[in-house]
Formats: sequence, C-alpha cells, structure tokens
Amino acid sequence: MLIMDAVLDTYEAADFALWPVADSPADRLMSLSGGLSMREIGTVMAVLTSYNQSDDAAPVRDPKSSMRQVSQLLTTDQVIAPGGILIRETSTGETAPPACCFGLENWRDWQDLTNGEQPWLGHDPAPCTEHTGTTVRLWPDTKHPDGLPIELPLAQLPELLCSVQVQLVGFLASVEEWATRYAPPLADALVRKLDEDLAIKTPFRVNQS
Repeated sequence: MLIMDAVLDTYEAADFALWPVADSPADRLMSLSGGLSMREIGTVMAVLTSYNQSDDAAPVRDPKSSMRQVSQLLTTDQVIAPGGILIRETSTGETAPPACCFGLENWRDWQDLTNGEQPWLGHDPAPCTEHTGTTVRLWPDTKHPDGLPIELPLAQLPELLCSVQVQLVGFLASVEEWATRYAPPLADALVRKLDEDLAIKTPFRVNQS
C-alpha cells in the first residue's frame, strides 16, 4: 500500500521559546494534518517563522513578541517550508523521504509525473524517477541505491496527491485555531498566506492527454 504524507523538517524549532512547542520526532519529520496538537502546530510555526526570516531581520527574543515573529512571515515573498512529501510502500517497507531544496511549497510538482515528465525532486538524498509504461519507478537516493525502488502507478497518483491536499487543508484549519490564540490580529492573513504560498486549496489541473 502506498502512502503519501506532507511533512515538515523541524530542525529550526530547536531552542525556540516564543510560544509552546512540542518535541520534534526522532527523524525530525512532522506529518502535517488537522490532528496536530496546539504544541505541535507551535513547532510547525516556529520552523516556518524562523526559516523564512530574512538575513537582516532582527532576532525576536522577547516572549511577548510572538505577533512580530508571525508578522515577519507574512511579509516574505514566498514561504519556504523545509520538508516535502514522504512516500511509503507498506508492503516492502521502502521509504522515500523528502530531499533538500524541494520543500513543501513544491509538492504539486509531483503531478508532473502524470504528463510523462521527470520533475527535479531535490538532493541529499538524490531521488530519481523512471517512467515504465503506466508506472513510475522512484529511487529514493541514486547516490546510495540500496534497497528496492518504489513503484508509483500513474493512475493512483492523483488520489495520493488528493490525500496530501486533505492533510494540508486540515493542517490549515489547525493553524487558524493556533493563530487565534497566539496572534489573533494576524490569524486570517496567516491562513491566506500559507494557503497561497503552499498552494493548498487550489484545485488540481485536469490532465487532458
């Protein structure tokens, strides 16, 4: 069985103190959904607000300045979300974690596979795809090609991506709940910003081929 999860790399949440956060998972990859606790959403927001700070932005250390930390995220041109899509094949135990520099903001690029394309999926690890008729063979790391590839049936890919979208829509609702508690004046703007920059609610294009 194939499973796709939207995940965030939580390394930027270390030593964060502006609002309550949860401990990062052992592999640092936190699955995003509507089932996250407020502390887990706090971890996500710690990552997003810290990762997207400009180099010349003054560090925010005052515990009362949580709204200023969030407001800096709203002014960035494009929210970058370290992490991406985690793919698991439960029948073989093979896993393809997201690669560096192909963040969650690019998650819809996986749909390009249905058009016969081979989207760049990042590096370190270095995943690679290979079209084999009605299936795409995904190698999680071509630099260290141990284990089996993951077979992605093209007919199943839209359903898998829709499952990711459902996860992200639920996550967005949880962000709204979190923001009304920790940055009430910015809640609506924060939800709009994440929705737009991560292309969460945008309908999928229909493949006419």
